[in-house]
Amino acid sequence: MADVLDTELSRDAGIDIPLICGPMYPCSNVELVAAASAAGGLGVVQPVTLTYVFGLDFREGLKAIRSITDRPIGMNALIEASSETYRKRMEQWIEIALEEGVRFFITSLGKPRWVVDRVTAVGGTVYHDVTERKWAEKALDSGVHGLIAVNRRAGGHAGPKPARQLLDEVGDLGLPVVCAGGIGTPDDFVAALSMGYAGVQMGTRFIATEECRASEPYKQAIIEATEDDIVLTERLTGVPVAVINTPYVQRLGLRAGPLARRMLRGRKTKHWMRSLYALKSAWMLKRTAFDIRGDTEYWQAGRSVAGVHRVLPAAEIIQTYAAAARASTTS
Repeated sequence: MADVLDTELSRDAGIDIPLICGPMYPCSNVELVAAASAAGGLGVVQPVTLTYVFGLDFREGLKAIRSITDRPIGMNALIEASSETYRKRMEQWIEIALEEGVRFFITSLGKPRWVVDRVTAVGGTVYHDVTERKWAEKALDSGVHGLIAVNRRAGGHAGPKPARQLLDEVGDLGLPVVCAGGIGTPDDFVAALSMGYAGVQMGTRFIATEECRASEPYKQAIIEATEDDIVLTERLTGVPVAVINTPYVQRLGLRAGPLARRMLRGRKTKHWMRSLYALKSAWMLKRTAFDIRGDTEYWQAGRSVAGVHRVLPAAEIIQTYAAAARASTTS
């Protein structure tokens, strides 16, 4: 009998369980990434998190992960061309990652062709975040090896469509598709594989883990939240971001101001405005994710909070999901 966990994702990434601990700003700390990979999944490094949030030299951050596990890890490359300086920095990070043995990359925003060309030259693999077919087709044209299909139940910048509809839209392009959004229980994992996804990417569930260095108020908020407590706010990055609907969020409001919206639509002003938002959100999320008092309560999370009821070790989560998938083939 074929192993349900032997999918295109697990083969592409060289992992035992087709489950990605998704890159999270600011929550992808060294210990969490390492724990996910050590347990048979794939921990993915978020470079800005390692360097700006945790103050590590990027290479030293990768070496710190390697001191915990020698299992494969991935890297997230945010490639929107917001500035030439940022582009050069991302190029440097990718070179360092390749030198340190990373061979699986997840690209987000922008056109990933230059990443694909560099990574495939050394035998690596690139999957790209998409929210609808037109972006998937552009990613296919850039030569990516797989798609991360971000649905409307995801945290962070969620897509507009449900998981099944999104798979129907992009599943005929000949690439493996990973389900990102709404995976909070072992049954959710089994359902995604049964739908035809090559694996899943999870973020919210991994914030409520022992290894994640997010504050206890943040983790507790995830445990206590229901699906209906997740709202989309424009106040963080200028485009809708999924967050827990706390009193702090309610006070700030959910919509960007009229001037900001106008500038984000302008051809000449949108990149400047996005850069301003990026700086603001980087500071805000770094401050709030680790605030042990819980005063600011600006916490990103997806609708998978409905299935999160305890803080657990990352390995226990991954192994429980794997056992559920295997059991589903024998029941």
